[in-house]
Amino acid sequence: MELRIIGKNIELIPTVHQYIERKLGKLNRHLPNIIESKVEISEEKTKSPQQRFIVRVTVAGSGTRCYGEEKGEDLFTAIDRAAGVITRQIEHHKGKRYEKGRSSSFARTGFSGEEGATQPAREVVRVKRFAVKPMSVAEAADQMELLGHDFFLFFNADAEELNLLYRRKDGNYGLIEPDLG
Repeated sequence: MELRIIGKNIELIPTVHQYIERKLGKLNRHLPNIIESKVEISEEKTKSPQQRFIVRVTVAGSGTRCYGEEKGEDLFTAIDRAAGVITRQIEHHKGKRYEKGRSSSFARTGFSGEEGATQPAREVVRVKRFAVKPMSVAEAADQMELLGHDFFLFFNADAEELNLLYRRKDGNYGLIEPDLG
């Protein structure tokens, strides 16, 4: 497994490298088919000390990627949290693979899923209908906030088409407009 450690806005000392290698070196026990792991560490000047250090971890196996991002006031705490996120994702994926075919060991097949890994067909289990009223983007944002949802489908009166308004991780909004071309 190739492990790349990248520091942005921060000078990484050798003890940090060793700590990351020790934490993420254990992932090979769970998955022997990990090809590459990338750790990106950045330090931001924020008002909130709990979000000073940001650790992003990407683990790539043959056919699957796991990604985790955590923030913390201490660099080692953020690394621990990010490693925990990646471990949970791998265990979740491993559990899915184990439940699918109990006869084949996940340790043998790894991420690639060579041994009879046909996914069961997904199906729609619930249909929800609601009246779509023409409104502006600002009105749709107000409606979304009132409902407490992270997205809102509405008929944009200005563009005269269906749009999807969603809340981004940074707290701002995103708008999806269909392109029927």
